[in-house]
This record gives sequence, C-alpha cells and structure tokens, in this order.
Amino acid sequence: MEKQFTVTSDTGIHARPATMLVQTASRFSSDIQLEYKDKKVNLKSIMGVMSLGIGKGVNITISADGSDEEEAMAGIEELFQKEGLAE
Repeated sequence: MEKQFTVTSDTGIHARPATMLVQTASRFSSDIQLEYKDKKVNLKSIMGVMSLGIGKGVNITISADGSDEEEAMAGIEELFQKEGLAE
C-alpha cells in the first residue's frame, strides 16, 4: 500500500519530526519506505530519513508492506495530521 503526502511543516522533516516518524514506523512489523526525489529509505532509519533533507512543500511517498501495513499507514497519517507535518 502506498500514499502520497505534501509536507506542510515550515521546517520540513527535520530532526524532531524525523525522530517521531521513525518511532512511529518502528512500532509496526511491516516494511515501511519513504520515497523522495527517486530515493527510497527505510522509514525506521533515522539516518536514512535525515539524509533526504525534506523541506516544506515537497511531495513524499510512504509505502508499507506487511501484515500490519494498514495500521502502520494509519499511524503515520495520524502523526502527520497531529503534528502538522504533511497532508
């Protein structure tokens, strides 16, 4: 399963939001990937997420594959909305 999001946070996905994303993704057993500018990283890797340098107004794609992929995607969407990171 895959969904696109537009980053709405003024600071993009910097250290604190990246940490929260990784912590959220790590609660699930599914393989969760974040894709930006043709690069894919494991959403459970803080270094991978930080290496992308995601700023405001860009489109990112989150994909989840596994037994709890729907719950994982719902958890990530909830985090995006709650923290005002992306829509």
